[in-house]
Amino acid sequence: MRSARPHPGFVFAVIFVVIFLLHVPLLQLPYFWDEAGYYVPAARDLLLSGSLIPHTTVSNAHPPLVMAWIALWWKCVGYAPMVTRSAMLVVAAFSLVGVFRLTERVANTQVAIASTLCTALYPVFFAQSSLAQVDLAAAGLTFWGLCAYVEDRPVVVAIWFSLAALAKETAILAPAALAGWEALRLVTPRRGALRGLWSSVDSECSSRPARRFLPLLVPLLPLVLWYAYHYAGTGYIFGNPEFFRYNVSANLHPLRFLLALVLRLWQAFGYLHLWVLTLGMLLAMLLPPLKDDGVERSRIAIPVQMIFLVVVVAYVVAMAIIGGAVLARYMLLVVPLVIIVAVSTLRRRIRSWPAAVAAVAVAFVAAWLWNPPYGFSPEDNLAYRDYIVLHQDGERFLEARYPMAHVLTAWPASDELTRPWLGYTSRPMQVVRIEDFSLEEVLSAADFRSHFEVALVFSTKYEPAHPLLDRWKMWTDLKSRFFGFHRDLPPEAVARILGGRVVFSEQRKGQWVAVIEMEQSEVQNATLHAQ
Repeated sequence: MRSARPHPGFVFAVIFVVIFLLHVPLLQLPYFWDEAGYYVPAARDLLLSGSLIPHTTVSNAHPPLVMAWIALWWKCVGYAPMVTRSAMLVVAAFSLVGVFRLTERVANTQVAIASTLCTALYPVFFAQSSLAQVDLAAAGLTFWGLCAYVEDRPVVVAIWFSLAALAKETAILAPAALAGWEALRLVTPRRGALRGLWSSVDSECSSRPARRFLPLLVPLLPLVLWYAYHYAGTGYIFGNPEFFRYNVSANLHPLRFLLALVLRLWQAFGYLHLWVLTLGMLLAMLLPPLKDDGVERSRIAIPVQMIFLVVVVAYVVAMAIIGGAVLARYMLLVVPLVIIVAVSTLRRRIRSWPAAVAAVAVAFVAAWLWNPPYGFSPEDNLAYRDYIVLHQDGERFLEARYPMAHVLTAWPASDELTRPWLGYTSRPMQVVRIEDFSLEEVLSAADFRSHFEVALVFSTKYEPAHPLLDRWKMWTDLKSRFFGFHRDLPPEAVARILGGRVVFSEQRKGQWVAVIEMEQSEVQNATLHAQ
C-alpha cells in the first residue's frame, strides 16, 4: 500500500500549479499591511545590506528564515511583488504537501486528498498563501515536524521543528507541548487505561519515550542563538519594548485572556464557515461507523488524536495571551489539524462523505468573497485585495494632483506614500502621521492643520453594514479596552473637523478611502498661481 502512495514531488507539483493559477489575479498586487510595515522592509534590508536585523523598520525580533527566503528570490529573479508572491506560493505548496503527508500517514490517501483540498481552500490559508508573512511558513514546517514525530524519526523531528522556530518564534509551542506530553508519558504507569493514550500507532513508533523527548528540545537551541544575536545587535531580546508590551505584557488581564480564549476557539472551530465542517463532524459522530466487507472503517488512532489535541490546546491557550491583535493567521497550524480529524470522521461515518467535503469546499470558497457580519481582518479573505485597490486608487489620485503636498494620514498608508518600492507611488511624498481616524485623533490633527494641505483617510478596520455583535455596548466597550477597537469617522465628518472638502472617495464592501483637500490649500494654490 505504501508503494502506491503518490510521490511527494508529484503532489507538490500538482498543488503548486493549482494554487498558482488560483492566485494569478493577485500576484502583482502591492504589499499589504504587515507586509509593507515589517516583512518586506526586513527582507529588503537583508537583500541590500546583508543584515539579519532590519534597520529601515523597528525590529520585532522575528527570526529571519522567511525574510531570507524572500531575499534569495529577489537576488535570483528580481525585486517585484510577483516574485515575492510566487516565492510565498512555493512555501504554501510545500506546507500543503506537509498536510498531505501527515494525513496520509495517520489516516489514508483519500482523507489526505480531501483534507489538503479543504486546507488550501480555507479562506485564511488561501489569503495568506501569497502574502509575505511568516505564520504560514511556520505552520507548514511544523506539519512536516509532526509527520516525522508520528513516524518516530528523531533527527528529522529536530530539523523540521528547528526550521519552524526559525520561521517564527511561536512555532516553538508545538515541540514544547509535545515535550510536555512525552514527559507526562515518562511518569505514567506502564499499565492502566491512561497508558493507551501514548500507545504507538504501529511498530515504527515503539521507541523509548526518552528518545522521543530529547529531539523536541533541540529547536530551543537555534531560537536561543537567534535571540542572543538579536540582543547583541539591538540591546533587547524579544523585539522592541513597544512591540513586546503590545503583544505580551499588556495582555495579562484575566478578563482579556478569557475573551481572547473564546475568540481563539472560534477561530479554531468556526471562523469563516469553518463551523460548517465542525458541525458536520459533530452530526456524523451521532452515526455508527461504516463497514466495508464487514470491517469498520478505521479512524485516526487515539494516540495521534491526542498529539493533535495537545498541540491545539497549547496554541489556543498561548495565542490567547500572545498577540495584541487576535489575528486568525496565528492559528494556521491549528485549523488544518481540526480539518484532518473532521474529514476523517466524515469518511468513517457518512457514506456520501465526498459530497459533504464538497459542500465544505464550496462554503470555504464562498467565504473568500463574502465578508462576515462581524469585524474581521481583511487579510483573512480577499478583502485584502479590496483594501489594496482602494489605496492604489486613492494614492494615485493624491500623487497626480498633490505631488508636493504634506499629507495627513495614518499607518500603513504613511509607509505606502513614503516608500515607493512598496508599489503604491512612483516617488516619496511628505507625510504627517496620526494613529487612526477616530474622533480623538482627528480633533488632535485639527490643532496642527497648518502643517498639511491634504489628508488621505481610510477605514483602518473592516466595518460590516449590519454588525452582528456591536449592537451590544458592553461588547464594544470590552473590545475598546482590550483589543484596541475604535470607530473611524466617515470622510465627510473628518472633512468638517479639519476644515476641508472631500475631492476623492471610493468604497468596496465595507472599506473606504478618501482624499480631503484643506481649505487653506485652495488659497495658497491661488496665490502661487497668481505669482
